[in-house]
Amino acid sequence: MKARPERDAGQTSVMLVGFFVVIALLVVVVVDASAAYLRRQRLDALADGAALAAVDGIRSDQLYTEGLGEQAVLDAAAARSFAADYLARTAGGRYARLRWTLRTTADSVEVEVSAPLELPIAPPGWYGAMVTGRAAAYVAVSD
Repeated sequence: MKARPERDAGQTSVMLVGFFVVIALLVVVVVDASAAYLRRQRLDALADGAALAAVDGIRSDQLYTEGLGEQAVLDAAAARSFAADYLARTAGGRYARLRWTLRTTADSVEVEVSAPLELPIAPPGWYGAMVTGRAAAYVAVSD
C-alpha cells in the first residue's frame, strides 16, 4: 500500500472553506434581493392605494350640479389631499423618510412613492438606496 504524498494534506479543508464562502455569499445575495423586491412590491401597493384614493377627488361641483356627462374631471387639490390622507393613515410610521409625488391630468392620477432600502444583511460600505413604487388610476365614465 502506497502512502499519500504530504503535499496534498489539508487541501480538502481549503476547498470546504471556499465552498462555505461561496454559499454564504449566495445566501446574502438572495436574502438582500428578496428584501429589495418585497420593499418595491409594498411601495407599489401603497402607490396603488394612494392613486385610487386620489381618484375620489372628482370635482364635486361638477358632479352634483351637471352630472358626470362624457368625462369626469379631477380636482387636483382634492386629489392631492385624498392621497396625502391615505398615505398618512396607511404608511404611518412604517417607512422612514417616505417621499411621494402626485401628478394629475383631467382624468388620471399618477402616484410615485419612494423610501430608503435597509438590507437585512448589508455589505460593508453600503449606504442604502431608494426604492420606488408607481401606480396610476384613471377615471372613465361608461354606461
